[in-house]
Amino acid sequence: MSLARFAVGRVVSGAIFALVVASLTLLLARMVPGDPSLEDRLTRTPEEVAALRAELGLDQPFLTQYGRWLSGLARLDLGRSSMYRRPVTDLVGERAANTAILALAALLVATGIGLPLGRRAGSTPDGVSRLVRAVSLAVLSVPPLLSALLLVFIAARTGWLPVGGMTSGGLTGAAWLADLLRHLPVPTLALALPLAATLERLQARAMADTIGRPFVAASRARGLDPARAARVHAWPVSLAPVLGNYGVLVGALFSGSFVVEIVTAWPGLGRLLFDALSARDVWLVAGCGALGAVSLAAGTTAADIAHAAIDPRVLEGRHE
Repeated sequence: MSLARFAVGRVVSGAIFALVVASLTLLLARMVPGDPSLEDRLTRTPEEVAALRAELGLDQPFLTQYGRWLSGLARLDLGRSSMYRRPVTDLVGERAANTAILALAALLVATGIGLPLGRRAGSTPDGVSRLVRAVSLAVLSVPPLLSALLLVFIAARTGWLPVGGMTSGGLTGAAWLADLLRHLPVPTLALALPLAATLERLQARAMADTIGRPFVAASRARGLDPARAARVHAWPVSLAPVLGNYGVLVGALFSGSFVVEIVTAWPGLGRLLFDALSARDVWLVAGCGALGAVSLAAGTTAADIAHAAIDPRVLEGRHE
């Protein structure tokens, strides 16, 4: 199978996955008890309630609503939010940019910590490696809610960093960027530490498997010291299986940011989804779910294609 054909197949399957998940999100949102048009029923007349239901499309059968939503989805029109009275596409786009900033920072930190530690733990089985594995296991055992609360508590007690929010507000230019960088560490670490521990374990396992392959033994037989053989020959090869899981981890950043954004008051998709669920804002919930599904599908698809480009055995259906 050619790489182009493989890529097309992955893109199609990713699109189907995103559509199914987005549709299920809409279905579950409609099944939640309550009606957004009745949230302020004490201050609305029956005529106003009926008009709002018609505006939101809630007065129609679900299949009709779903068909209109699919038609709008093809035009990037996800409906209108009952809570904000604004197009869902605009709201999701604004908050997605904030979540992307946090996710990118967390991904960079997690990669910079997890991959080098995984290479060290997988190539040299000594006391340091056992300590790294123990710490990563402990980090993975801590729920994201608890780690976020702990980091917020430390920031509050020390006063070194802001405890919440994305910026202090009212700033522009270089002052805004500096303020953003001050607000980033707490939510970034809360999101990055579990991901770094996951990457460490994936990299360590892949590194340990690669170290035992004949080409690494041959390089050592030619006089290369073990550390250099592991770094130069084994590590690049061991990155391929880690890359295969990278897309899933990147997509999980958007779902994992839900708790972190709420605890740290970060104005991203997680916070927007929480507010939408609280207000029973059906179309906003569906829009957040659709973007999350697209992010996961895009990350997984990109990782699969990159993995296939690096390791042609994937195209032949052979894995080791």
